[in-house]
Amino acid sequence: MIQRYTLPEMGRIWDDKFKYDTWLRIEILACEARANLGDIPFDDVEVIKSKANYDIQRVLEIEETTKHDVIAFLTNVAEYVGPESRHIHYGMTSSDILDTTLSYQMKIAGELLLKQLHSLKDALKKRAIEHKNTVCIGRSHGVHAEPTTMGLKFALWFEETKRNILRLTNAIETISVGQISGAVGTFEHLSPKVEEFVCEKLGLKPAPVSTQVIQRDRHAEFLTTLAIIGTTLEKIAIEIRHLQRTEVLEAEEYFSKGQKGSSAMPHKRNPIVSERITGLARLLRSNSLAAMENVALWHERDISHSSVERVIIPDSCIVLHYMLDLSIKLISNLIIYPEHMKRNLNLTRGLIFSQTILLKLVEKGLTREEAYKLVQENAMKVWEDDSKNLKDELLNSESVLKYLTKNEIEETFNYEKMLKNVEYIFNRTVLKED
Repeated sequence: MIQRYTLPEMGRIWDDKFKYDTWLRIEILACEARANLGDIPFDDVEVIKSKANYDIQRVLEIEETTKHDVIAFLTNVAEYVGPESRHIHYGMTSSDILDTTLSYQMKIAGELLLKQLHSLKDALKKRAIEHKNTVCIGRSHGVHAEPTTMGLKFALWFEETKRNILRLTNAIETISVGQISGAVGTFEHLSPKVEEFVCEKLGLKPAPVSTQVIQRDRHAEFLTTLAIIGTTLEKIAIEIRHLQRTEVLEAEEYFSKGQKGSSAMPHKRNPIVSERITGLARLLRSNSLAAMENVALWHERDISHSSVERVIIPDSCIVLHYMLDLSIKLISNLIIYPEHMKRNLNLTRGLIFSQTILLKLVEKGLTREEAYKLVQENAMKVWEDDSKNLKDELLNSESVLKYLTKNEIEETFNYEKMLKNVEYIFNRTVLKED
């Protein structure tokens, strides 16, 4: 039997049962709050609490007639409760339970994602320390530039993940609001104390002002944050895909025993996890765009946002949860090839030291333009002839030897000197106390 990836925690949050359970909880809490205010008898609330229930199939059956999910739900609850059901939903509008429930779901989902982000941060920190001094070529425009270390790549992603943790923490705070404020948010038939009571029990704060709905800039912030996190995971995945190319092969996704890479070519080991992450990041971005389109609604409310959110919010939370799970395993099990990195460092036969030579010439009194021209003349000879290397060209250049001794040239071609500040960078990021 094929084992599929499942999300029991995240999936449960977006299940109909969880949604209806929360609707019922909000309605009961509102009744409790009204009893505390002396608006309804406590005995009636006890009846509601003991009898209140629903049947999902019955709710859907009623909705076939009402064409309104909340009314169908309330009708079914009333069938269980009896006469005391008259207190349920008093002074409330549908969005009071819809939007408060959605905020509650997003808050819990966000906290699950936050937990995963911390796990990703820990995995990146571990690999960064492990490969702090694993020298590899740095690339700009995809072309060899100067040496860096694999640890610095991990450290970069570590720092970005820390920023994503802060972004998501703020987004959770933004979305953690509820409303029990009535048809257009004016509390005409219900005390604001009911809203305060319900929100406190759910771990939410009352929205300072609302219309018939909680304002959708909050939801847009949450979904754009998920999209940004997705782009970080895509950024990591794309780098790994590049590093796994046959011509590069400095890193590679873990390839398990019995795994197959191609139905046609038995030799293939493809970066399928990274490619999957890359594709799913596109989905998160498109969902975030839809969330921004939802911000502008007519007057106090329309429902153009509702149908969109039923798809984009659960999907984005579930997709990012899956992407983070993939990314944690990808980083933790990533195979690193230091020997291949050393091989690639020498592909350009010393050209990666060109800036160091340029600056040494500047230190000797040449203008930057003069030094650049002198080094480039020798570098271009190496580009154009595979049998040449930069050090030999410099050692044989009378123009260069006017300013630099052969010993000074020899000493320039040293990776350790070029990476002397790696420890400093690590001390202000990966090794810095949180």
